Amino acid sequence: MMRPGLTFKLSVLLALIGVLASGTTGYYAYRANRAMLVREAQRSLLTSTELLGQRFTVAINDIAADAQVLSTMPSSASVALHDDGTSADNPERDRLAQVFASFIRHHPEYLQLRLISRAHYGLELIRLDRASGSAGGAVRVQERALQEKGQFAYVFDTLGLAPGRVYISPITVNHEHGAHAAEGKPTLRVGTPIADARGAVVGVIVVDVDLASLLRLSQADLPADYQVYLANEWGDFLVHPDPSQTFGFDKGRRVFMQESFAATKPLFEHSTQPVLLNGLMQPDEADGHVYAFVRRPFGQSQGNRFLVIGLAKPLHDVLVGANMLGNSIVRMVLTFSAFAILLAILFARALTRPLHQLAHAATHFFADHTVNALPVKRNDEIGVLARCFDRMRREIRVQMDELHSKQHELTHLASHDALTGLPNRMLFMQKLQEAIDAARASGERLAVLFIDLNRFKQINDRYGHSVGDDVLAIVARRLQHVLYGGDIVARLGGDEFIVLVKGERSAEAAPSIAARIVRTLDDDVTIGDQPMAVGASIGISQFPADGDSAEALLLNADAAMYAAKSGGAGAWLSYRELIDMQRARAGREKERRDSGRHDQERHDSGRADSESDKVEPADDGADVIA
Repeated sequence: MMRPGLTFKLSVLLALIGVLASGTTGYYAYRANRAMLVREAQRSLLTSTELLGQRFTVAINDIAADAQVLSTMPSSASVALHDDGTSADNPERDRLAQVFASFIRHHPEYLQLRLISRAHYGLELIRLDRASGSAGGAVRVQERALQEKGQFAYVFDTLGLAPGRVYISPITVNHEHGAHAAEGKPTLRVGTPIADARGAVVGVIVVDVDLASLLRLSQADLPADYQVYLANEWGDFLVHPDPSQTFGFDKGRRVFMQESFAATKPLFEHSTQPVLLNGLMQPDEADGHVYAFVRRPFGQSQGNRFLVIGLAKPLHDVLVGANMLGNSIVRMVLTFSAFAILLAILFARALTRPLHQLAHAATHFFADHTVNALPVKRNDEIGVLARCFDRMRREIRVQMDELHSKQHELTHLASHDALTGLPNRMLFMQKLQEAIDAARASGERLAVLFIDLNRFKQINDRYGHSVGDDVLAIVARRLQHVLYGGDIVARLGGDEFIVLVKGERSAEAAPSIAARIVRTLDDDVTIGDQPMAVGASIGISQFPADGDSAEALLLNADAAMYAAKSGGAGAWLSYRELIDMQRARAGREKERRDSGRHDQERHDSGRADSESDKVEPADDGADVIA
């Protein structure tokens, strides 16, 4: 019995490959289409979320602009300054109240609009409320019902602002009694100071805004099936498809977005990157939905306050098109499988001929001459295989090039400080030695500046190492800014930096550079609104006068730095000046020693003369007894 030949084997093999290829292609096409639809939905949600955030911000800015318009009206300052709220008949106040009423009528999101005086414990002088009920007209509160609001943050914080600034309150539930339609509603308050002609703050304008109405205006163009999420900077839900999850802090329990959606936690820390979730790739975190969350600043002048806004869409609605495509893919896979069997039979013989060419190319993978041997110009499967082989070979070469590039990056990291990006001690000493060799050959000079921060340890101890790292990064940028293009600055470690100044100008330029560095580092460094005084002491050594090796220059610059540091904060000193100072001190010490020795000799000489005068002279004829 004859065994099946190569053609039959190849026909069966190619038929199987064709069927598997068409099935796999169909399967992955279906998967890719689902993933593509989800990605498109995520992009659409992200765009809509960012648009919603922008509209929300613009809406707040528009409200702030309305409040500033009312605060700058001459009648506002006049009423706040001269009206004590006791007189029922004040035409100027009545006209201003009519303006307030017009704003209430034309802005359905406004719940209250008030003018509050600085005097009389923050007494409301004009107050327009939106009436309860479906009509929702403006209600002016009469004088006897006006209240003192000086104890509320939206009053005393706004009074503390400069004219023209705007106060944006946190979003809370309004529990102030007698607020008509505003009572019990999630409310945002926008306030701005009222200033008199001299610029003194005499009152405030406060606009209470209905959060629900504000969001309705902001999401007017969004699809109806979008679900909206909104959280404050702590993560408390302010808006949620389930109303029972909102304003938990007002109900005695906290419901946080970062607990419901763990992936949003970075948004409440430092990250400003959008967070995208979908139930296809992350079924545990996004159950049957596609989500997009963004972080938006809250107000113009509120520091780090922000909101996290999210939109969601059911995953089933996103994948409707993919399910239809899946049915079409099944039919296409069956059709292409039949064609694959037929083509396998027809081309099995043709496949056997060029196989040795491919085998030769595989055994000589990186040889350039194998490209010419490959049948890349063929239009059949062999040609496709040959071209794929060639592309694969080129891609592997690209990956190897990328590997070499990564090795270069690692080399860079090994020679640079990870915190500041400056060269580290090893690279600086290498550069310094190269500069010394070049200067020795050309006869040029160079200078080394050793920099030590004066108060860095106190900053580290008081504010922590994280703030200390930020200070070092800022110091590094300042040093780079004040240096010239050919100069080199490096970080030796801790709070020590070193600068290399090359060329003939080094002798003259080094003192001026040191002075500029001292002035620059004397300026306070601000980290998170906290100014910190750093300061620096600098020692200078020059080649060849102060040393002919890298170690000697560094050691002498270090010695000069310590001498400068002992002379006071924010000082610099050259090694030559240090030597001169030491010689001067040695000379003065020698003079003191010489002066003391001469005085002692004169004293001893005087004593000898005095004792010789006391001895009686011997007679001429006296015998001398031995």
